[in-house]
Amino acid sequence: MRKNRLGSSDLWVSEIGLGCMSLGTEEPAAVRLVHEALERGIHFLDTADIYDAGRNEELVGKALKGRRSDVILATKVGNRRISGKEGLSWDPSKAYIKTAVKDSLKRLQTDYIDLYQLHGGTIDDPIDETIEAFEELKQEGVIRFYGISSIRPNVIREYVKRSNIVSVMSQYSILDRRPEEEVLPLLAEHGISVIARGPVASGVLAEEGARKVEKGYLDYAAAELSTIREKLMLLARQDRSMSQTAIRYSLSHPAVAAAIPGASTLQQLIHNVGAADAPELTAEEVDAIRQISRPNVYGAHR
Repeated sequence: MRKNRLGSSDLWVSEIGLGCMSLGTEEPAAVRLVHEALERGIHFLDTADIYDAGRNEELVGKALKGRRSDVILATKVGNRRISGKEGLSWDPSKAYIKTAVKDSLKRLQTDYIDLYQLHGGTIDDPIDETIEAFEELKQEGVIRFYGISSIRPNVIREYVKRSNIVSVMSQYSILDRRPEEEVLPLLAEHGISVIARGPVASGVLAEEGARKVEKGYLDYAAAELSTIREKLMLLARQDRSMSQTAIRYSLSHPAVAAAIPGASTLQQLIHNVGAADAPELTAEEVDAIRQISRPNVYGAHR
């Protein structure tokens, strides 16, 4: 599988990664999926401390026992659970980040994280303090590099100006092209890589996703999604399915280093991995896809 450099770092990631959020909570099944991903050439795994209240990190850690050096491991921080309080609280403080990383290391059964990412962010955050926390963790050897996970251009701009991030994880697909307007050009200009999450749009762009269109997606109505699916099927080929076409679309922008579709079954994983061997989109195919979808699906994201 092709590997791409993540920004200015010395991390080389498989162009198809594994979004671990959908692994489930049963250890045998989750471990088996991770091992199968590794065997099939995926070596970039992304998780987060809040997925299944930390259980996801634990399962990834178990799956990587004895194989840690085989992977580029990414996780995230910033959302916390406070005892006696419902839901999640946002905490990008230096104190919390430096405490939370210890918990992630323990769950992941490792003494370092390749890519540590801020899991969100607002313009009102203490951004310099957050950056300081990541820089100190780098100096301490606890993390190798850091990035952010965000869809907000104003937040991304601040980190581009003020930090040494090597990547931005952002939702990016045929059905969510918001990053194309500003974010992708900005990051490409500064040599910062994009990690595209949701390339198959929560399964709407998968072969078996016809039933999912009834719920809509972002501000796309069911009828419009059905029409888009029909047109995308015409662009699919014998050697590249519709969902693989969707993954290859996310990878077609030069700023994107990796796409991380999730997989909860072996069949989904195998199909996703197949996108690595599927033909890349031609410029004409990219243009055709852009003609049948919308560049900005809902308002400006701030």
